[in-house]
Amino acid sequence: MTAPPIIVLVEPQDLVNIAATVRIAKNFGIEWVRLVKPQVFDPYRIEGIAHNTGDVVERIRMFDTLEAALADCVHAVAMTARERSAKRSLLRPRVAAEVVTERTADGPVAVVFGREDKGLTNDELDRCQTLATIATNPRHRSLNLAQAVAIMGYECWNAREGIDQARKPPRRRAVRARMDDLDRTFHDWHRALWALDFFKSRNAENVMRSFREIVFRGDLDLREAKLLRAMALETVHYLTRHGVLGELPESLRLPAGMKGPRELDEDADEGEAEPGEGREGADQGPGAG
Repeated sequence: MTAPPIIVLVEPQDLVNIAATVRIAKNFGIEWVRLVKPQVFDPYRIEGIAHNTGDVVERIRMFDTLEAALADCVHAVAMTARERSAKRSLLRPRVAAEVVTERTADGPVAVVFGREDKGLTNDELDRCQTLATIATNPRHRSLNLAQAVAIMGYECWNAREGIDQARKPPRRRAVRARMDDLDRTFHDWHRALWALDFFKSRNAENVMRSFREIVFRGDLDLREAKLLRAMALETVHYLTRHGVLGELPESLRLPAGMKGPRELDEDADEGEAEPGEGREGADQGPGAG
């Protein structure tokens, strides 16, 4: 993996923007932040705003001029909202990030951001080999400093790591639902919807065809198919317990797999037991643990 760029902020005016930049640097693996004559600087407050970034805060370096901040860099990309800059080609962030990644093979590369209120001066832009601009509404072109840093940090991360990063595999490999599993699910949802009088003003065949298409698009695994089926079974059980279950057609009087009033095949037993599994599965969702 190539080295990350150096973030350079020229005369930042707001401590919150410095802290946000530090947080973004941490998010996207950027190790070095350089500040040119910041109007305010308080490491304690910065780390208080951007938690768990002490290592980045400790590496912040101060400079009196942009020239000094870029002295050891082999390339610098300046961010500007001024697309009219005379006779200078402007890159979009993704292309600029590719330039940054390529040039880091030769040495340190900086991405330079200007003041919150007026950006970089022409002289400062002239000190950078590459100019980049973020496409925005022409009638409201200027971004917040930290927002611009975040966009470039993200693009540089993707250029270094690749957009399609390997992700942690699931703890358990999902078993795909078979067609007979899905057929039982379809049968029991047909039964549940009939019990709810859902087809009173709707064509049952058309509804179930649409329901099948929705499920097929979901590409369910076995656990998901069983949970979905358990919801249908519990719907009918609820209506039965409360004495409001109406007369069902002969073909829908029994759940899928039931051979008699109290006889379920093995797969149907699994479906009946699924509500407990569903609750357990819900606890394993995003944010759990």
